Amino acid sequence: MTIKSLSIITACAAIMATTASCTKDLNRLPYVQETSETVYKDPVKIKGVLAKLYGSLCLSGQHYEDNSLSDIVTDNTGTNVFLRNYWQLQELTTDEAVIGWNDGDLLSFHNLNFTPDGKYVKVLYDRIFFGVAACNEFLRQTAEEKMSSFPADVAADIQEYRYEARFLRAFYYWTAIDMYGKVPFVTEADPVGAFQPKQISRADLFTYLETELKALEELLPEPRTNEYGRADKGAAWMLLAKLYLNAKVYTGTEKNSETITYCNKLMTNSPYALAADYSQLFKTDNDKTAEIIFPVMADGVTSQSYGNTTFIVLGSIGGSMNVADYGVSTAWGGMRTTRAIVDLFPDPFGTVDKRAMFYSTGQNLDIADIASFNDGYAVPKFKNISSTGQAGSDPTRRFTDTDFPMFRLGDAYLMYAEAVVRGGSGGSVAEAVNYVNLLRRRAYGNNNGDISATQLTLDFILAERGRELYWEAKRRTDLVRFGKLTNGSYLWPFKGGVASGTGVQEKYNVFPIPTTDRIANPNLVQNDGY
Repeated sequence: MTIKSLSIITACAAIMATTASCTKDLNRLPYVQETSETVYKDPVKIKGVLAKLYGSLCLSGQHYEDNSLSDIVTDNTGTNVFLRNYWQLQELTTDEAVIGWNDGDLLSFHNLNFTPDGKYVKVLYDRIFFGVAACNEFLRQTAEEKMSSFPADVAADIQEYRYEARFLRAFYYWTAIDMYGKVPFVTEADPVGAFQPKQISRADLFTYLETELKALEELLPEPRTNEYGRADKGAAWMLLAKLYLNAKVYTGTEKNSETITYCNKLMTNSPYALAADYSQLFKTDNDKTAEIIFPVMADGVTSQSYGNTTFIVLGSIGGSMNVADYGVSTAWGGMRTTRAIVDLFPDPFGTVDKRAMFYSTGQNLDIADIASFNDGYAVPKFKNISSTGQAGSDPTRRFTDTDFPMFRLGDAYLMYAEAVVRGGSGGSVAEAVNYVNLLRRRAYGNNNGDISATQLTLDFILAERGRELYWEAKRRTDLVRFGKLTNGSYLWPFKGGVASGTGVQEKYNVFPIPTTDRIANPNLVQNDGY
C-alpha cells in the first residue's frame, strides 16, 4: 500500500473513537469497522492508519459526500476538508481571490470582518485539531512498549511512521500558530477522554515546534528517499524555514539567519531542482518534478474529494470557459482574482511572464459585483490535465489527480532572498539575486526579466511572491508578515468590504478562537479584539 492510495483506510474507528481529547465540541460520528485492539496488531493496518493521517489533509473522511462517514460533520461533506478550508482562509482574505458564493461566512473573509461564530472559521479550526488528535492517538497506540512483539524490522518501520506522524502534528500546529495564534495544546502524553487542554501562547508554541522539528530533522528519511507524498528531512527543513521567517509575527523576535540556514539545506547539494516548466507544477504529473518538497495529494479514482485540488480547479472555472480545456466535466464558477494581482504582471496572458495564467474572455478586470463570476479575471492555474495534455484518471472528470504543492523549492528561493534583505546572516545579496533570477528566467524563458541587487527590496519580494506563488495558499501569511493585510498602506478591490479597499482593525491579522470551543473549554482565552 502506498500513501497515494488514500482509499485504503481500515483503521478509522481506532482514531475517531479517541480524538475528542483535543477539542470537545467536534461533532463526529464514528464509523466502526475495527478497533485499536485489532488494527494495531497488524503492520499493514498500522500503515493504513498512517495513510489516514495523510488523508486528513485532503479527504472528508471515509466518503466524499456521505456525512455519516465524515471525520467531522458539516452541512455539506465536501466543505469539511482541511486543504479546502486552509486555501479559503489564506486566499479569500487577500488581494489574490474573491468568491461569489454566499455560503456561511465565506464573504466575511475578503471583507475582513469574520467573527468567532463563523462557519468556516470553525471548520478549519476543527480540522486542525482533528488532525492533531489523530496524530496523538497514533503515537499512543504505536508506543515502543506496544510494538515490542513485532519482529525488529517491522518495529523499525513503525518507528519511522511515528516520526512522520510527529511531523504531521507539527504541520497542523504550525497552521494553528499562524492562523489562530494561541490555541489549545495536547500531545500523546495527555489523557484521553474528559479533558480540557490548556491554552499555549504563540511564543511557547513556537518553541515547541522549533524543538520538535529540529529533533525530526535528524530522524526523518533523507530528502526524496521516502515514498512520494510522505514527509522527509526536506519537509522538516521547509517547515522550520517557514517558522523562522514568520518568527517576528509569532514571537516578536526575528529569526532571519535561521531561515537562511534551513533554506540553504534545501538548496545546497540537495536533490531538489526547479521544474523546467512552471505550469507543470499545477498539472496531474507534477509528482514527476523534483521541485515539490511536500504535496497534499489527489487521485481522481482512489482519493475522491471535493476539498483537494478538485475544489481549486472546479471553483476557478466558469463564464465562457470550456471545462474540457481543464480536464474536468463541470464548472462551479466561484473564485476570481482582483486587478491588484493581474497588475503585478507585464500582461495577463503569459506573453512575457509565463506565470500569468488568467482567463479574460467575457470577464471584467475590475470587480463591481463580488457575486458575479464575470467580475474579475478567472485563474485556471491548476488543471486536471498532464503536461502532455491528457485528462485525469477519473472517467467522470469530476475529481482531479493534481497534487497541491504545499511546499516547493521556488518558495524556498524567495524565502532565502527575503531573509537576506531583512538582514539575516549566512547568505548574500548576490546569491539572493541569483535565486530570484533563476525563477524569473524560467518565467520569461530568457534573462530579460533579470533584476539587479538594487532592485531586490522588500516591496519587490512581496510582489514577486505574488507572481510566483499566487493561488498556492501563501498570501495571507505573507501580507501579515509584511504588515500589509489589515492597515491602509496597501489596498485592493473590496478589501474591508469597500469597493476601493480600506484598512481594517489589526485583530484580523489572526482568526478568532471559535465560540463553540471556548464554551466547551473554559481554559481558552479569546484573541484580542474579538
